Amino acid sequence: MSEGHVAIITGANSGMGKATSIELAKTGATVVMVCRDQSRGDEARKEVQAKSGSNHVHLMLCDLGSLQSIRDFCAQFKQRFQRLDMLVNNAGVVLPGRHETKDGFELQFGVNHLGHFLLTNLLLDLLRASAPSRIVNVSSGAHKIGKIYFDDVNLTNNYRVWRAYGQSKLANILFTYELADRLHGTGVTVNCLHPGAVATHMGVNRETGFGTLITRLLKPFFQTAEEGAQTAIYLATSPDVRDVTGKYFYRKKPVTSSKKSHDKDLAKKLWALSEEMTGLATDK
Repeated sequence: MSEGHVAIITGANSGMGKATSIELAKTGATVVMVCRDQSRGDEARKEVQAKSGSNHVHLMLCDLGSLQSIRDFCAQFKQRFQRLDMLVNNAGVVLPGRHETKDGFELQFGVNHLGHFLLTNLLLDLLRASAPSRIVNVSSGAHKIGKIYFDDVNLTNNYRVWRAYGQSKLANILFTYELADRLHGTGVTVNCLHPGAVATHMGVNRETGFGTLITRLLKPFFQTAEEGAQTAIYLATSPDVRDVTGKYFYRKKPVTSSKKSHDKDLAKKLWALSEEMTGLATDK
């Protein structure tokens, strides 16, 4: 994976997304940084260009908390680019208190899972046409405490921040394994990863500043964003994993995810629900 290839990185304006963008740009790939905010995105793009020495770095706006925004982005991307070799689904959110996406979904499930589920599915035709290509989903060790609350997936009752986060991160892995099965033999690989404890702005409420002090206090014990991004970069670029698919990685090594994450019936049930919630079911 290098010169001539095209990569998308979501949540690319800060943290691991920005670090991943820099490293992929260094390989000579055309990097499309997907960000929600124009000004923060512009600032990040300039930094990525400066640190990578690449002139092939682009900013495109997309709000993963809006199904329409995702559809608009995918349409615009296909107008501008004829191929897609690497899709790094990095964006993630965890916030205190219950919040909703523009479509009324619980925010963490809506952005961390549903947003990337729709984005990936809408780009699959391009990924298949560009094969061998790769999809990398950033999950978390928090998936081990996760459960899919099918009776109340938006957690309108009994909301807890870690319940929401665990559900969304388990969903990332179930999605990875099911998609890998569906793409078997196409040349498109799908893997996910736990980046470890990383000092980023995730968990900081920009409006209230909640979480800033906690992040600052814990920062010495956390990896930097650059360190946390290493496994995603490895999965997106290394020839060692060219033919590896449907695996969960930590520190560039495949490790065993939770027993629940390997439940194929659970994965299929989540896929059907996700199709319904994102409107993909009616696209067929």
